[in-house]
Amino acid sequence: MKHLTSDYWNKRYLNQEIGWDLGEVSSPLKSYVDQIVNKNLRILIPGAGNAYEAIYLLENGFTNVTVIDYAKQALINLKLKLNDINKNNYHLVEDNFFNHQGEYDLILEQTFFCAINPELRKDYINHAYQLLSKDGKIAGLLFNRIFPSAGPPFGGNKEEYRSLFETKFNIKIMEAANNSVKPRMGSELFFVLVKEFR
Repeated sequence: MKHLTSDYWNKRYLNQEIGWDLGEVSSPLKSYVDQIVNKNLRILIPGAGNAYEAIYLLENGFTNVTVIDYAKQALINLKLKLNDINKNNYHLVEDNFFNHQGEYDLILEQTFFCAINPELRKDYINHAYQLLSKDGKIAGLLFNRIFPSAGPPFGGNKEEYRSLFETKFNIKIMEAANNSVKPRMGSELFFVLVKEFR
């Protein structure tokens, strides 16, 4: 799976080959964001693509949002959409998630985990753990299905994800999303993980 490079993803955006793109913030993440009281949380959205979640956060008063993607075109697209947003409230980072350093209170996961090579899933979990503050959280969506063709995206199931994440996190919620968009209904898991302080 060496093709999953920054160049590979950049070409997908340049050629508009982004069939996974919903064109809006996903319903489960919108509902989750709507119940967050602290608008100053340090929030990271990795592999964010067109980052509708970031736009929604910023339009709703959140003041510390970081978006990381190594597809340059995705970040160019996002920057154009954020033209009227206070630049002090967000950071756009062109880099590989696994190189990123910082400290965050929340990582919002919009199936980035399912876009990376499955061999890197343990690395993702370890790196996310390092990036989170004490009692930090990961919340978001995972595909709860196996895809018929080679990914990305790469699927999985609840049992597999549990066995991976429980090595580092307390699993607060991991259940079928009940408010997915129609094309994804029945194929997404909504989850909230809390960092275990070790």
